[in-house]
Amino acid sequence: MTRTAVPLLIVLGVLIGLSTHTVVNCGDEDEPDVCSAVIGFSPLRGSLIAFAYEGRGRIALRHGDFKRAIADFDEAIRLNPNRASLYRDRALARRQNGDLALAIEDYDEAIAHDPKLAAPYHQRGLALAATGDLDRAILSYSTAVRLDPTDAQARLDRGLAFLARGQADDARADFEVALALPSGKDAGTREAARAKLAELTSAEPSRVTAPRR
Repeated sequence: MTRTAVPLLIVLGVLIGLSTHTVVNCGDEDEPDVCSAVIGFSPLRGSLIAFAYEGRGRIALRHGDFKRAIADFDEAIRLNPNRASLYRDRALARRQNGDLALAIEDYDEAIAHDPKLAAPYHQRGLALAATGDLDRAILSYSTAVRLDPTDAQARLDRGLAFLARGQADDARADFEVALALPSGKDAGTREAARAKLAELTSAEPSRVTAPRR
């Protein structure tokens, strides 16, 4: 090996190391040009570049550019079709873009790749409810609740589906559990559950006892 070849190999190794780090984390910063640079110039090819497309897609999703996000997730899935998170991300972008049927297909695919994760069942329930398919939505919410009984938002959403289907008692039970569970960073979940319980209470007919003769 020549004396000039050694430093070249060292530089190449450093570049590859930096490129790998940048590929995996380029979506963490709110700068899509970094991901684009990785896609265009990185010496790394194949499934690893899927991280760069995923990162740029997540940035686009955060900014409401759903079509751009879907296109990037399409490419990420083409390069690495076995990651459940890619289907969940594309499903969210499709749901936000109004493509509910395609979003449900992606949630199905995400669940097929990782059936023990509660989140895609919950999110699929939201998409199904938006289409008016309350029966399947409740089934999907129920699986999410079974896998993660501490998810107050899933309880709230299932309660809303029950309420829309006219099952007031089942809805009340879910709202009560949602109110009792920790809401995490989103205090709005408990407030929504409290408001729905108040609505149910006010809607109940007053019980008037017959006067004694």
